Amino acid sequence: MKSLAVTLLVFLLMMLGTVAPIFAEDVYVKGHLRSDGTSVQPHMRSAPDSSYNNNWSISPNVNPYTGQPGTRQPRLNDNNNSGGIYQSTIPNYGPPRPSR
Repeated sequence: MKSLAVTLLVFLLMMLGTVAPIFAEDVYVKGHLRSDGTSVQPHMRSAPDSSYNNNWSISPNVNPYTGQPGTRQPRLNDNNNSGGIYQSTIPNYGPPRPSR
């Protein structure tokens, strides 16, 4: 019985270790005033990285919080965390989802 509990605990910790990074991808941005006086409302954004295509504003990505599809065209040559080497990336996200 004790070995079963230990095995289950190890399994749960392994699952948490593989699933937790998925939830760490989004960043909360506090509301603030820009230097030009523009008010920015608090919002969520994707975590910063070196990839242009890894953003909700890039088509065909969809913002999971607002449901709005990306409108900017993806770049075919994108720094996709490959050690600074630009590689051709052609996103394959499947057919676009219908807007709600």
